[in-house]
Amino acid sequence: MAILERNDAGAVAYLTMNAPERLNALSDEMIAALQETFDTLKTDRSIRVIVLSGAGKAFCAGHDLKQMTAGRQAEDGGRAYFKDLFDRCARMMTTIRGLPQPVVAQVHGIATAAGCQLVASCDMAVAAEGTRFGVNGVNIGLFCSTPMVALSRNIPRKHAFEMLTTGEFIEAGRARELGLVNRVAPIDELGTEAQALANTVAAKLGSAVKIGKEAFYNQIQMPVDAAYAYTGEVMVENMLNRDTEEGIAAFIEKRPPDWSQ
Repeated sequence: MAILERNDAGAVAYLTMNAPERLNALSDEMIAALQETFDTLKTDRSIRVIVLSGAGKAFCAGHDLKQMTAGRQAEDGGRAYFKDLFDRCARMMTTIRGLPQPVVAQVHGIATAAGCQLVASCDMAVAAEGTRFGVNGVNIGLFCSTPMVALSRNIPRKHAFEMLTTGEFIEAGRARELGLVNRVAPIDELGTEAQALANTVAAKLGSAVKIGKEAFYNQIQMPVDAAYAYTGEVMVENMLNRDTEEGIAAFIEKRPPDWSQ
């Protein structure tokens, strides 16, 4: 049985982390499977949205602590292994941001440490009621420094710092208030809610969403004046797209657009 399952429905790719006995921990194997699949999806023009979920009772419990403990047995105490592990994990997380397709996290149970980082790294998230989020490594003496990068870019800094230093969990409603998730649904409606969000986005012009996602992350790091200059150029290129011209004409003529993509 594959550690990561992919099922496509129309223009949406549904990925399921499939290691429920380990709470879908980000083991070496899981990171590799996610990286390989994201790299494949990056050039798959038939897919416009990706939904990522976890099998079993949890979304993702973070790094595989048993593997990390085994990594300590090396002569250098694990330094090379840990550096490689966190580099591979960071590459996988940033690959999500670089994908042309928006990625929706479908979250239930728990999303802890690097699992919470994975939610924060996705473009959007839908959570089941009662889902618990935490960057709780501090409770075992391991500050969640790499999860902090994504988390602190999702929620206000004082709330992020409180989570990081107390190791306390927040539930789905609070996560929505802070901006970590977009929507909260009853557990039996979670898949339907994530699917509805994915289908809504998938129905848009794919080339426009691709342009917009890249521009979104680029401009957010710029000073305001530079961001306006950059996004103005992006909009010029978008306006010159034949399908954008068709979309505007269809709106004016009150008819569905005939897009080529």
